[in-house]
Amino acid sequence: MAVTDEAIEKIKAMIVSGALRPGDRLPKESELAAALGLSRNSLREAVRALSLIRILDVRQGDGTYVTSLDPQLLLEALSFVVDFHRDDTVLEFLAVRRILEPAATAMAAARIGEQQLDALAGELDRLGDAPSVEELVASDLEFHRGIVRASGNSVLCSLVDGLSGPTTRARIWRGLTQQDAVARTLHEHRAILAALRDRDAEAARSWATVHIASVEQWLRSTL
Repeated sequence: MAVTDEAIEKIKAMIVSGALRPGDRLPKESELAAALGLSRNSLREAVRALSLIRILDVRQGDGTYVTSLDPQLLLEALSFVVDFHRDDTVLEFLAVRRILEPAATAMAAARIGEQQLDALAGELDRLGDAPSVEELVASDLEFHRGIVRASGNSVLCSLVDGLSGPTTRARIWRGLTQQDAVARTLHEHRAILAALRDRDAEAARSWATVHIASVEQWLRSTL
């Protein structure tokens, strides 16, 4: 494993230094192993590991390439790890969301367009006042995804998106068991939307914090 780690570090150094750039094809295995002072086996293991986290793209019959290194692509590895969460870690995911999502919502206040705001409002209107819990949770995911995307920060967008999955079950559970959960969620969504229309970043941040914290507080009380 130590030899493989060394091989990974050497390939990473080539990418960080610019010797290998996004989209570049790696030299032949024998040439690269010799140039880096590695065995072909350790190089092969390093390439396999880096392909799993979307740094490298191994194309059968064509060669190995550096990927686009796009943040969304690289953060797929986070989603993979998140899929293995345990139910007792949901509060930790919510705590991280409570840090990141309000910041993204505040950033969106200055950037989100009127058409995007109208689309979000239209989706809330289509839901009506008494949607099913499943409809509300699906809409909630899209509502926040649209706002975070409007922040203009693709890394932040990918992080928040990756962290949303583990909290979905908790939100459905809350909607089924807490009497006013649906009405409260709709009220908070409209408050966030109003703050965004007013270009009030701090109000948008505050309402997003309240929105996530209410789920977190409910979950703490039920565990």
